Amino acid sequence: MAGTQSGEFFSWKKRAAGDDVFLAKKSMFPTLAAAAQTARDNDPAAALASVRREFGEHGGVNMSIEPSATFTVMEPENMRRMFTGELGPDRDFFIYSRHFNPTVLNLSRQLAALEGTEAAYCTASGMSAISSVLLQLCSSGGHVVASATLYGGTHALLTHFLPRTCNITTTFVDITDHEAVKNSIVQGRTQVLFFESMSNPTLTVADIPELSKLAHDKGITVVVDNTFSPMVLSPAQLGADVVVHSISKFISGGADVIAGAVCGPTSLVNSMMDLHQGTLMLLGPTMNAKVAFELSERIPHLGLRMKEHCRRAMEYATRMKELGLRVVYPGLEDHPQHELLNSMANKGYGFGGLLCIDMGSEERANRLMHHLQNSSQFGLIAVSLGYYETLMSCSGSSTSSELNAKEKDLAGISPGLVRMSIGYTGTMEQKWSQFEKAISRMRDSSTLFNKN
Repeated sequence: MAGTQSGEFFSWKKRAAGDDVFLAKKSMFPTLAAAAQTARDNDPAAALASVRREFGEHGGVNMSIEPSATFTVMEPENMRRMFTGELGPDRDFFIYSRHFNPTVLNLSRQLAALEGTEAAYCTASGMSAISSVLLQLCSSGGHVVASATLYGGTHALLTHFLPRTCNITTTFVDITDHEAVKNSIVQGRTQVLFFESMSNPTLTVADIPELSKLAHDKGITVVVDNTFSPMVLSPAQLGADVVVHSISKFISGGADVIAGAVCGPTSLVNSMMDLHQGTLMLLGPTMNAKVAFELSERIPHLGLRMKEHCRRAMEYATRMKELGLRVVYPGLEDHPQHELLNSMANKGYGFGGLLCIDMGSEERANRLMHHLQNSSQFGLIAVSLGYYETLMSCSGSSTSSELNAKEKDLAGISPGLVRMSIGYTGTMEQKWSQFEKAISRMRDSSTLFNKN
């Protein structure tokens, strides 16, 4: 927001601009001295716990919801000062919930702590977070270098929408080929390097420190989508400038809300909320305060949930491989980036909650998923991830269907790739027996297993 700086502000009492008697002290965003320092020590759960706790209006253990679309001012002249940016949320002055909302701001503090960034602000969806960041950082005629393996919606945004509407073009590269990344950067034109910490759906792990150094040497901003690996990886602590999330996934955990987040420097978040130039302010991807409240109540147990997602994914991947299935999982030692992930990951949180099984063809992939859902109840055929039940989909014909055949081949997405988001309901042995039951129902075992 124009004129707004990170710092101290006070809550629970609407006041005149010159009033120096306030009720309770808190920060607009966590500072690097507290939550971010804890994140640097590789413990996101401790970083979350270090954020100042919000209380309810009457002292309730849960914070209050502020559902108002618009806010009062005590003195008429303060309205002008709010619109010029002289007064803002850092001093508990709110204009309109498309700009800043107190409940959404509270959730945003938690996301900033989670990722160890100076600031964050939450949005109506993950795609709105991504598009708003790119439009804030790139100008007409700008250029993005991006991983060839991205969520289909992000790929479509970069391939079709931004070139048509904004004259912003993208060069897609193999993100593991650092020389190709370097050669794709156009000096004076490239503004962003964009990639996913763990790629959707192939689970390729990006070397965040090296890619960040490479980009920063060229004066490029690094934006990382960390949707697949909250708690597991902390991209901002590894060198990235901006971290985006689809909160709809692991952070929510309930598959019942659509939400996103932008985490980064205070200067960026404030610029995105600027009344005249801010993408979050002017494009209006506003999060509802009631959604923000619900999400804020779920974040305290995110660490516990992620550990169980990851523990089961590791165990199932190991057992599936022993059955002869072609399994892709970064926790397995034969994964190309296993050692890289091990060196970057926050200790104790595992290697991620997703795994892939390559069935070779879409027909065999669909048959496997049919038995897993309809014969044994191991999981559900559905897109998305991070749910407490196992979700599975054939990526090439679903969440990556926006890519054409050549783009899928470049991204390493085979026709029979089944992406599984491993849930944690039931006991592990109960769910594994359901998986084995489905496998036994597969009639063409000679094409099911990898004979190598």
